[in-house]
Amino acid sequence: MEERYEALKELGSGNFGVARLVRDKKTKELVAVKYIERGKKIDENVQREIINHRSLRHPNIVRFKEVLLTPTHLAIVMEYAAGGELFERICNAGRFSEDEARFFFQQLISGVSYCHSMEICHRDLKLENTLLDGSPMPRLKICDFGYSKSALLHSKPKSAVGTPAYIAPEVLSRKEYDGKIADVWSCGVTLYVMLVGAYPFEDPEDPRNFRKTIGRIMSVQYSIPDYVHVSAECRQLLSRIFVANPAKVTSSKANIELHLSSFSWNH
Repeated sequence: MEERYEALKELGSGNFGVARLVRDKKTKELVAVKYIERGKKIDENVQREIINHRSLRHPNIVRFKEVLLTPTHLAIVMEYAAGGELFERICNAGRFSEDEARFFFQQLISGVSYCHSMEICHRDLKLENTLLDGSPMPRLKICDFGYSKSALLHSKPKSAVGTPAYIAPEVLSRKEYDGKIADVWSCGVTLYVMLVGAYPFEDPEDPRNFRKTIGRIMSVQYSIPDYVHVSAECRQLLSRIFVANPAKVTSSKANIELHLSSFSWNH
């Protein structure tokens, strides 16, 4: 690593380890490197992340570059998204206009639809896992494929993984579920947060009560506040995404793609 890359700064840390911004000494390109301590932390999630992420090439997905081994860590080298998390942008803005939300949502759906066409479901889509490049018209980049599964290589999803506020009802059932449809639900939560500046299934009076959140998810109990202007087309879109019984939504590949491609409401 030291021979090829110059370390510049830390980008963040988590259960996996630490992410750093580095510069390629030859090309001068800035890249992000996720360092995972060798040993027990390199589990099947890390293996799936590498296998699935490296197979994806799309403008709305952070580009996977290579994996390197140091004496102490496994290092995953990826494209650097200089614009930071979409989550931070919403926190700074409070909430987006419908036009701005549409701009980012269409990019999110483009990346997710591509993943699904490659038979990969992400299973942890959320604002913190959507990055932005540094351009004036920011391009959204999906990242972190640690919970992803490939329909071609892995068993059908059945574990309740992901972030509670974004989890679909069927994921909570602890039975096998369609990861693609669960991804669509998470995209709907992301859209709602962009428009409203709050999570759709958290109780506004008691947002940290996980039990209440789960109850509201299972009963699909959400509303759009009166002070937020949202078009009828956008409301209809959310109602089509937030469906309590996923059996009502066909899971064939062709219809999933049709379902996703229709999620671009009128300008």
